[in-house]
Amino acid sequence: MKNIKIYDTTLRDGTQGEGISFSVADKTRIVEKLDDLGIQYIEGGWPGSNPKDIEFFNIIKKVKLKQARIAAFGSTRRKNGNAAGDPSIKALLDADTPVVTIFGKSWLLHVHSVLNAAPEENLAMINDTIKYLKSKGKEVIYDAEHFFDGYKDNPRYALSTLKAAVDADWIVLCDTNGGTLPTELEKIIKAVKEEVKNPLGIHVHNDNGMAVANSVIAVVLGAAQVQGTINGYGERCGNADLCSIIPNVQIKLGIQCIGDKQMSRLVDTSKFVAELANLRHDTKQPYVGESAFAHKGGMHVDAVKKESSSFEHIKPELVGNCRRVLVSELSGKTTIQMKAAELGIDLSKDTDSVREILKTIKHLEHQGYEFEAAEGSFELIIKKALKRHRKFFKLDGFRTIVEKREDDRVITEAAIKITVGKEVCHTVAEGDGPVNALDNALRKALERFYPAINKVRLIDYKVRVLNPKEATAAKVRVLIESTDGREIWGTVGVSENLIDASWQALVDSVEYKLLRDEDRSNSENKSK
Repeated sequence: MKNIKIYDTTLRDGTQGEGISFSVADKTRIVEKLDDLGIQYIEGGWPGSNPKDIEFFNIIKKVKLKQARIAAFGSTRRKNGNAAGDPSIKALLDADTPVVTIFGKSWLLHVHSVLNAAPEENLAMINDTIKYLKSKGKEVIYDAEHFFDGYKDNPRYALSTLKAAVDADWIVLCDTNGGTLPTELEKIIKAVKEEVKNPLGIHVHNDNGMAVANSVIAVVLGAAQVQGTINGYGERCGNADLCSIIPNVQIKLGIQCIGDKQMSRLVDTSKFVAELANLRHDTKQPYVGESAFAHKGGMHVDAVKKESSSFEHIKPELVGNCRRVLVSELSGKTTIQMKAAELGIDLSKDTDSVREILKTIKHLEHQGYEFEAAEGSFELIIKKALKRHRKFFKLDGFRTIVEKREDDRVITEAAIKITVGKEVCHTVAEGDGPVNALDNALRKALERFYPAINKVRLIDYKVRVLNPKEATAAKVRVLIESTDGREIWGTVGVSENLIDASWQALVDSVEYKLLRDEDRSNSENKSK
């Protein structure tokens, strides 16, 4: 087998995941993104189930795709009827897609308890529906729902449902409950191949954490289609994650799924879908997570610098990812040098500065600082060691007031006094809370001197209690993410006082922005 087909069901099965909902516009954008990635089949939804999916199918037929085929999803006809007169089958045809995917029952438990149908009637429902859809010129994919559980319960009947689907272009074996182990799956697929000659596919859920492994094993055993979702989104514990399956099959097994150049878009696609799902992207996700190629231990970083394969199973660029070096108390000299190089600072021959930076990092992390996500603060430490840092203002003092009034309104005010050059500036500002008020007051004081501050805004604010046993006297770590619309940076502060920790992170954020702008301006002037 030289290649397999990827069938994406993010827009249908993926939306059954808790907290996930896509608008019609979202679904259309995702289709275009998946088409760019090289996905062969994209399941758009169940046209007979809700108005949103009906609208989507009306819109998507007007969208010109490069190669992806859109599939409409539905069930076999109702019992004791016929496919031609079934309203759900009509809705599938009205969707006007080149591919129709239907599911039917493989497990006698469902035939008896869910369909309330005789076993023979279930077989007729499968066979009639597929024949009718084929007569309408559709490519038909048959999803054998709960097949593995059905086979374990009654192998003969489960196989008879597949034989009833003999006219389908594809027969897809589904582990709908997601509980099958790889050893069981292997045995069952081998038995199916002896009885069924249709091209086989696999559709696995992740309830036992084996969805990706089961999908890859199915491909090894001859499955020519793999169904799954981007980021593994789906009901309960999710579906098989295509972001792991695709590189495992293509890079590890050497079986083509998508184009080699398209493979480098995998990270971008994963993050794009997460953003539209309004979910934080999983940093620990294999292949596509930000931590997938992140190195923290000093010995590991040194080894990767010498030979990347020593601690990386593939080149991160293959899937559109990149190597990251994390700075911490575990860092060594190589970590500092590599991290500085990422920031455009060459420390390869400055061992004294590297030693000073490393000493500072270890000291601060012992106090509770953490620089993995605070690269802005880390860059400031480097510039201080290299004497490239300057203070843009001096704090003379600040005060925050929180007042809760009789009508339950909470008013927060911050007053700040700073000195810029020889000029003293005293400002007052309100905010949603003391940190927001302090941020507003600092901006108000600085914007006259440094107009670029107006472009900076906070996009995330996190607080971590470092020693919970100290209760309200505990030390806290504040991590702030800021952006100027051009880049995003993180800064950190630590203190027993939440406002003071926040102030440290705020000051680092401002100084990082102003120093970056100065460096950029100096670089542009030199180039002239």
